[in-house]
Amino acid sequence: RVLYHRISYTTLDGEGIEAAIEGEKLLKRVRRGWMWNQFFLQEEYTGSDYQYIGKLQSDQDHGNGLVKYVLSGEGAGTIFVIDENNGDLHATRRLDREEKSFYILRATVVNKRTGQKLEPETEFTVKLHDINDNEPHFSKEVYTGSVPERSDIGTSVIQVTATDADDSMYGNSAKLVYSISQGHPYFSVDPNTGVIRTALGPGDMDREQREHYQVVIEAKDMAGQRGGLTGTTVVNITLTDVNDNPPRFTQSIYQFRVPESSKSGSPVGRIQATDRDIGRNAEMYFTIVSGDGMDMFDISADKDTQEGVITVSKPLDFEKKPSYTVEIQVQNTQVDPRFMSSGSKDMATVRIAVEDVDEPPLFDKASYLMEVKEDAAVGVAVGSVSAMDPDGARSMVKYSIDRRTDMDRVFNVHPGNGSVFLLRSLDREEAAWHNITVTATEYNNPRQSSHVPVYIRLLDINDNAPTFATTYETFVCEKTKAGQRIQTVSAIDADEPSTGHKFFFSLAPEVPHRSNFTVRDNGDNTAGILTRRASYSRLHQSVYLVPVVITDGDYPMQSTTGTLTVRVCTCDREGNMELCNAEALSSSPGLSTGALIAILLCAIILLMIVVLFTALKRQRKQEPLIISKEDVRDNVVSYNDEGGGEEDTQAFDIGALRHPDAAAALEESAKQRRDIIPTDTLVASRDNGDVREFINQRVLENDCNPTAPPYDSLATYAYEGAGSVAESLSSLGSASSEAEQDYHYLSDWGPRFRKLADLYGAEDSDFS
Repeated sequence: RVLYHRISYTTLDGEGIEAAIEGEKLLKRVRRGWMWNQFFLQEEYTGSDYQYIGKLQSDQDHGNGLVKYVLSGEGAGTIFVIDENNGDLHATRRLDREEKSFYILRATVVNKRTGQKLEPETEFTVKLHDINDNEPHFSKEVYTGSVPERSDIGTSVIQVTATDADDSMYGNSAKLVYSISQGHPYFSVDPNTGVIRTALGPGDMDREQREHYQVVIEAKDMAGQRGGLTGTTVVNITLTDVNDNPPRFTQSIYQFRVPESSKSGSPVGRIQATDRDIGRNAEMYFTIVSGDGMDMFDISADKDTQEGVITVSKPLDFEKKPSYTVEIQVQNTQVDPRFMSSGSKDMATVRIAVEDVDEPPLFDKASYLMEVKEDAAVGVAVGSVSAMDPDGARSMVKYSIDRRTDMDRVFNVHPGNGSVFLLRSLDREEAAWHNITVTATEYNNPRQSSHVPVYIRLLDINDNAPTFATTYETFVCEKTKAGQRIQTVSAIDADEPSTGHKFFFSLAPEVPHRSNFTVRDNGDNTAGILTRRASYSRLHQSVYLVPVVITDGDYPMQSTTGTLTVRVCTCDREGNMELCNAEALSSSPGLSTGALIAILLCAIILLMIVVLFTALKRQRKQEPLIISKEDVRDNVVSYNDEGGGEEDTQAFDIGALRHPDAAAALEESAKQRRDIIPTDTLVASRDNGDVREFINQRVLENDCNPTAPPYDSLATYAYEGAGSVAESLSSLGSASSEAEQDYHYLSDWGPRFRKLADLYGAEDSDFS
């Protein structure tokens, strides 16, 4: 079977011209009769009708209207529609290739009546043809670049890049060309790469004249041809600084004044230099290159202000030199060899005038070292200090010692000539050095004073005898041998001879010729104690005292006698001590004397604590004198002072014994003693018992009571008993002592009351 069909498509020239290619081909029958795989469609269609794409046709379509074309895939039914009767394919709206460049669709034919597919589903593509509808766009709206000033022509500054959304594979729509529209004649741009370069030489690109530039770059598609689209961007270019300008002083001559009392490091003044460069290229340093003040002054740069700071380096003296002149040079710290020349440095002259001030006295030395022998007599001069007024007036100076440095007042200084002398004797062994401070003060202006340290070293003399290095105690075995060394002794000396110590040891001359021990000098400031017998008896003599004479080798020679204690002990065969007498036991291992004393003190303290606790407990258990209100006594009177005996008429009011009924009035009377604490008054009958027997019984009880107070007390009892000649002696109910009474009845009471009758029976005139 032979089929003829026509294939329609859109031409590729982008102009929308539809071409029809008709050809008749003789084909053999195959399984599928589709004759297409892609269609082309121009983007951005502006017509009012649907845009025709092409025609789909199957060999199963015989034109009898029984065949139906079905479309599926991307945009089927919305963007793309097909005429189900004849297979014409249309686009329903304008498409943009930059949004989507192609669509994949599928088509098939079915029987309208049965719905059965007549052909298998076939896939095809609709591609969009590009047109130049997008202008170039730069990656940044504003670029920022920099280039060093004075750069050579053609120095690269920055590269700009633009892109075009059109299809670069189709025509020149995406082919870009760069050009510069603003920035001539300083810069240029490469048309193909977009690299911006300098267009002027080093002499024209000077940052100090112009630092910032704004350049406008254009990118045009269609290879720059007429009708192409254009995009622009702005490039801000800054010339960076190079060190092409030397510093310059703001003036050629500077003048300053400085007091002569200025300390080292004190500022004198500031000089200023300017540099047209910036940053590190503007950093500068100053140096003093000549002048008579090179050694007297220094100069340094202030990092913040870049000023030169002149300071004092050595003490100034107006009287010696009143002015100085120096030449100062300034130059950059960072130098660019390309721009170095003879003019890269600048010079300025600085004149400094020294101002005269009233200065304190000046010592001729910063410190003094003096030496004196420790046996120097009081009043001997140790040395002298000297100071003078450096001012032109040459004021007189007086000297004194700062007593805070000589609290013991060992030294003094002559106020006129500065001679230092002794006030007290010295001892090098107590203090080998004395450090004092001497003050020099102007007579005319005492506020002007200065101080100087004086170091005084005491020279040693041999005034101390050597002694044993420690207290030596040793033992000797009862059975020993002659010449046996039992102890090695050494010596010490408080003196310090310049040649070192040299000690000699020997037995004391008073030792008998046939002594029990001998001393052997070892020649190295030690000596050995040796036995001279083969045996000793602990029972015969248990302790030996060996006197050893120690002599030093200095002049004048000093010697002393030290005693070595040797105890006789029983030893084993190896010579180890086994048993000594009671005296030797104190030095044997055990409790030392200090330990025994500590134990004894602890025992005494413990005993005192026990005694104190017992006394406090006993005091708490004492009963009061009056236990209850039922006590038969009227009151108890305590006295802390001794009574006045019979002559004391103020200790107790006798009226209380005579008038018991006036007890209440007596309690309110001011005549009562303050230390009388009355108890409850007991009124009892005077007709029962014997008063004397009652009183004697109470006295006996109080005398025998171990808890009775150790102070005097007076008890007044209301119970008198019957048959008393004196009737009641109770103060209870007595009349007031203020009333006039008759005491003649006291003489009728017998000889026991005679003294009382004489006292109270006399007339008042007798006591006036």
